[in-house]
Amino acid sequence: MTTGVPTSTAPRRRSPARTFLPLAVAAWLILEIWLLTVVADVAGGLAVAALLAGGIVLGAVVIKRAGRRAFKNLSDTFQQAQQGQQPTPQQPGRGNGLTMLAGLLLMMPGLLSDVAGLFLLLPPVRAWIGRRATRSLERKMASAPAGTFGDAFQQARIHYPDGKVVQGEVIRDEDRSGRQDGPDTTYRPPLTP
Repeated sequence: MTTGVPTSTAPRRRSPARTFLPLAVAAWLILEIWLLTVVADVAGGLAVAALLAGGIVLGAVVIKRAGRRAFKNLSDTFQQAQQGQQPTPQQPGRGNGLTMLAGLLLMMPGLLSDVAGLFLLLPPVRAWIGRRATRSLERKMASAPAGTFGDAFQQARIHYPDGKVVQGEVIRDEDRSGRQDGPDTTYRPPLTP
């Protein structure tokens, strides 16, 4: 079976991310538990429970607001498209994905995740991370070999300069079997409502 991607017989090298990510997650969990025990020794178990409950409530509020904002942006985009206007593109870091990630980090039990979630709520930090993620994703897609998912995604992102969409339908030869050659004169309803 050929997929267009050359296969090599040499063993693939394991990426550093696959090697160190499980170790980093384990170290993060151990550090979170250790910090919670230190805070519990200093401030008491009730203070730790209040911190965790406050993080869950604050995270739920952040996710709810980001979800409402995302739904409003989506409905505004649909209204602009129905009116024939070009939807306004968002700048990197101005979306709601990183805000929802901040809410999720706040809801996770632990002090480090709460601090990371609070930093992610700051607009300059969110914009910086959004720009970095966009650049990294574009660089990886541009260097994707032919026949891979990244190459297909890059081809799907090709935009026409005038932004026009040409509607039409595909008529296959097997659909026309038994018919006469020449233009089709039967009535067809329009494609747009």
